[in-house]
Amino acid sequence: MIVRIHMDNQYRLSDSAVTEVDKLDDQLMQAITHNDQAAFSATLAELLGYVRQNGVKVPVEEIVSSDLIFPSEDVTLEEARAIMEKAAAAGQVTGQAPAEA
Repeated sequence: MIVRIHMDNQYRLSDSAVTEVDKLDDQLMQAITHNDQAAFSATLAELLGYVRQNGVKVPVEEIVSSDLIFPSEDVTLEEARAIMEKAAAAGQVTGQAPAEA
């Protein structure tokens, strides 16, 4: 799996690392849903750290599409929610249907 961190790099993750990324992503979504800024910031930092520590940077000369894209550490909960709403409206969020027009 290829994961991009906005304003950073792309990382190649092993299948075994994907389980932890999924778990942390679920926790991140819960923090957004519950409007919990502290949990959001802590979970995002943990998630990005995990990707950086367990992933292998994709060389810049290698062009590959990303399976997942995560925001950078400085994104606010409100910005993350807006990004998720826009992605859901476009049908780009796994497990969510496109928003009704």
